[in-house]
Amino acid sequence: MKSFRTLSLTAALIAAGFAGTVQAQSAGIRSERAMTLELATQIAAGAVAACQTNGYAVTAAVVDRAGQLRALQRADNAGPHTLEAARAKAFTSASARNATLAMMEGAQKNPAAANLVHIPGFLLLGGGVPVRAGNDVLGAVGVGGAPGGHLDEQCAMAALEKVKEQLK
Repeated sequence: MKSFRTLSLTAALIAAGFAGTVQAQSAGIRSERAMTLELATQIAAGAVAACQTNGYAVTAAVVDRAGQLRALQRADNAGPHTLEAARAKAFTSASARNATLAMMEGAQKNPAAANLVHIPGFLLLGGGVPVRAGNDVLGAVGVGGAPGGHLDEQCAMAALEKVKEQLK
């Protein structure tokens, strides 16, 4: 019986040491959650639809965590400038992992934060909102074209509310 316990303990120690080796080898690799094209398209469509309900013709852009475009939808009659505005708001939000309206308000109150406008691709206007799954930022949605950034943000938030179950 004593030799069986010794053998079991030895096997457990070897297994523990092997597991530690495997963890050490994979310590330089991490996995990240990402949104699918289907989800990005649902978010963009949801934002455009939410704004249309309120009479606003907008464009909605959804980017991944690196700020690369995943989906873009432009409502009928949305101005041509709304394409780049929506994309830039989404990029800014994904990059900073923050809502662009909050960033804009922070920059208005803090002169040092006003320098954010000099970062290439950043647009500090309301309408960019991070897409989060738990604590992970998967990307962001940006909306442009409503008569005010706070209204663009409301449309983005409405779209995220529609897909909240998919983001758990």
